[in-house]
Amino acid sequence: MSSAHDLADKPLSRSVFWIAVIFSAFQIWTAAYSPLSSQVIRAIHVGFVLLMVFTLYARSGRLGALIGWTLGGIGFLTSLYHWFYEADLTARAGQMTDADMVIGILTIILVFEATRRMMGWALPIICGIFLAYGLFGQYIPGPFMHRGYGLDQIVSTMSFGVEGIYGTPTYVSSTYIYLFILFGAFLEQAGMIKLFSDFSMGMVGHTRGGPAKVSVVSSGLMGTINGSGVANVVTTGQFTIPLMKRFGYSPAFAGGVEATSSMGGQIMPPVMGAVAFIMAETLNIPYIEVVKAAIIPAILYFTTAFLTVHFEAGRRGLHGLAKEDCPDPWAAVRKSWYLLIPLVGLVALLFSGYTPLFSGTVGLGLTVILIFGAAVIQGARPMMLRYLFWLLLGIACAGFVKFGVTDFFVIIAVLVAILLFLRHGKDALKLALNSLAEGARNALSVATACALVGVIIGIINLTGVAAEFGGQVIAIGEDSLFLALFLTMITCLVLGMGIPTIPNYIITSSLAAPILLKLGVPLIVSHMFVFYFGIMADLTPPVALAAFAAAPIARENGLKISIQALRVAAAGFVVPYMAVYSPALMLQGGTAWDTVYIVLKALLAITLWAAGITGFLKTRLNLFERVYIVLAAALLVAAMPLTDEIGFAATAVFLVWHLLRSRRTLPPHTQAV
Repeated sequence: MSSAHDLADKPLSRSVFWIAVIFSAFQIWTAAYSPLSSQVIRAIHVGFVLLMVFTLYARSGRLGALIGWTLGGIGFLTSLYHWFYEADLTARAGQMTDADMVIGILTIILVFEATRRMMGWALPIICGIFLAYGLFGQYIPGPFMHRGYGLDQIVSTMSFGVEGIYGTPTYVSSTYIYLFILFGAFLEQAGMIKLFSDFSMGMVGHTRGGPAKVSVVSSGLMGTINGSGVANVVTTGQFTIPLMKRFGYSPAFAGGVEATSSMGGQIMPPVMGAVAFIMAETLNIPYIEVVKAAIIPAILYFTTAFLTVHFEAGRRGLHGLAKEDCPDPWAAVRKSWYLLIPLVGLVALLFSGYTPLFSGTVGLGLTVILIFGAAVIQGARPMMLRYLFWLLLGIACAGFVKFGVTDFFVIIAVLVAILLFLRHGKDALKLALNSLAEGARNALSVATACALVGVIIGIINLTGVAAEFGGQVIAIGEDSLFLALFLTMITCLVLGMGIPTIPNYIITSSLAAPILLKLGVPLIVSHMFVFYFGIMADLTPPVALAAFAAAPIARENGLKISIQALRVAAAGFVVPYMAVYSPALMLQGGTAWDTVYIVLKALLAITLWAAGITGFLKTRLNLFERVYIVLAAALLVAAMPLTDEIGFAATAVFLVWHLLRSRRTLPPHTQAV
């Protein structure tokens, strides 16, 4: 059986390709018109995912393919059961028939197996432990023993309620997340990667350590449209990692920079990662509130990476690309300006208070209209075709006035499709279909994780184990908030070594976030804390998913890459702690001055930390100086009486000393990393 990595770029077979296109079309249809109940949409969403996963990740040979199609077909049929018998299931909610039991058990087994094929054993094992606890927890001695639940109760919760497989994560996956993944797929197919690469190359490619800075900037920009760390590694990394190696960076450091930069895409507004949508739904707050909480930490995260590669380049004497070899960034924007319009429209809608579902639908419609429409009117011959396009656009606007926004986008999308066929024929149609298929494939890892992790949520809600676990940790945290935060961080990092960010966040937020709330940490800050360290887990040895995704591109051991990634991201570990002790960093309370003060203090702390890690500021630092500034940065983070004052004083003394010493120090010799 092929691994997920092996199949990342494998072309879809004809049959699976059309299944993926239909899957995307179904998701667009339900997002635009909501023709089915939420429970049915969730079930069919999972059914499509099972069908695609089992056919994509089938064993080689005819028998393997037959088994894959059989399991996928059964998985899809189980989803239709919820549609055909929706009224009966609602009427007898909680009372299981024999058919219900069969469908429910099959669904659980197939979701476990699909996730194993997609992601390996780690997440199924963790979810299996929770499932076993629900079935047999009454036999466990001690505080975690529960009263006992029958098989029918477990199956009902897992397969037919809204707290198990079809719970909040699947709801978010089948609505917001899928649309935004599809949005990113259309932009990538239309050339957004090239635009961002050319822009970042032109802006920072010629500066000190330019190739590494290109990685940071381009990955941050890509994070605004796809929100996926590993996807960023395998897209932008194909360009940036060889570029960094060519200009003197070691393969391990090049891979580490790309992995660190790419993972930051999950906290980079406006789209962020799938977790942001799950967080908004879980906390029952507008998505824009999550964006507001994430914006400053995201900037600090990328500033950390940017400073680290800048100091590392200074320490090694590495320079940027020749100015004449770098593209003109503004020429790239002028050439592909229309690619930015859907992104700008999406941001405007989100910040205007519209729901992510509405914003995503409109953003996707704008993508089709403006990207493909611009391709028509820019290259159209004869001139009559241009006039025809604008005439039809006017007709569609009239339709908007009469029918509303959804029908407007349907009308204009159809008209653009007609014009595309007239002007570009099969090429344009192929581009659109490829975008639909790639969007479906890109959504599989998110969707399988969301479905299976619902098992954990269902068991936690059914048994109430989170309250008992919380009591144990609160007893520790009453004496030391820092110790409670540290234990939460370790939990996130350990879980993240084997499972993706989404299930990591859901598990730790279910267990740890309520604990931190009781210890006085604002709710959204506690959720952002576990979210942030769930991301950092993908950089942490020994698993480090993002680092191992970069390994084949860098042609280096994934463990070495992950160690370098930790160096690049080291200063970023302090940001969540600063946010807990000073919530103004996430725009949670306080005055504008409080926010400005904590941001300036955070910038100073991460600059010192990055310099201490790399061993360079204005010139090389000796061991004593490195230890000194790391301790000074720690004082700025500590948030205890007088620590800020001592930290600022220690920093001022060091900077005066360092500037005086650097004037007497020759520039470092150029070396290869």
